[in-house]
Amino acid sequence: MATLGIIGSGHIGSAVARLAVAADMNVVIANSRGPETLTDLVAELGPLARAGTVEEAANAGDAVVLAIPLKAVKDLPEGLLKGKIVLDSSNYYPFRDGSIDGLLDNSVTTSELMQRLTGARTVKVFNNILAAQIPALARPTGAADRSALPIAGDDEQAKTEAARIIDQLGFDTVDAGTLADSWRFEPETTAYGRLYFEDPNVPDEKMADAAPGATPVEQLKAALDGAARVNVAERRF
Repeated sequence: MATLGIIGSGHIGSAVARLAVAADMNVVIANSRGPETLTDLVAELGPLARAGTVEEAANAGDAVVLAIPLKAVKDLPEGLLKGKIVLDSSNYYPFRDGSIDGLLDNSVTTSELMQRLTGARTVKVFNNILAAQIPALARPTGAADRSALPIAGDDEQAKTEAARIIDQLGFDTVDAGTLADSWRFEPETTAYGRLYFEDPNVPDEKMADAAPGATPVEQLKAALDGAARVNVAERRF
């Protein structure tokens, strides 16, 4: 039985953990505050899940979901993720993460930087969808209303393994290219966020209560093809 390590117990990490145990995967989940703060979440997830340190989550996982703020990546233990398949859900928000050379001028993407910092076999995924939409849109393989998620990475074998895991979790995947191409589904692009609402024109102030909508492969491909690169320094959020 596969084990998924999850570093980050916030909205995205918890949502992926729920899908993983529903797919009969073992889960080791960690956060920066320690395993004792995860008692309630692990009790909710059930016997396939346990809390651990970030080292335990990284070491136990056949793959690791990294769901922490980008500014926190530098605080991970050195070498923790080197050589590991990492499903990277990070986005760069200058107001939260501060000024980071290379990101503000678009000379690197968020996941390219993350890979340089960690030495991981990075696959970008889960960054373009709201946490609440993850369990709401997950469907069995072959379902008519199944949604797709974009993935990007430089390691083809890692992308293949990531796609297999994501299929188990309930989503099809679309290969969006290398980590250098991953800007195509970062914040404010056509393949980010609103694509997964029933009404993609829902006002910002109503997004929290808006109904999710199935986003099939062809719709996602069209959004990726139509994406324009955002000036990160002018990002609104």
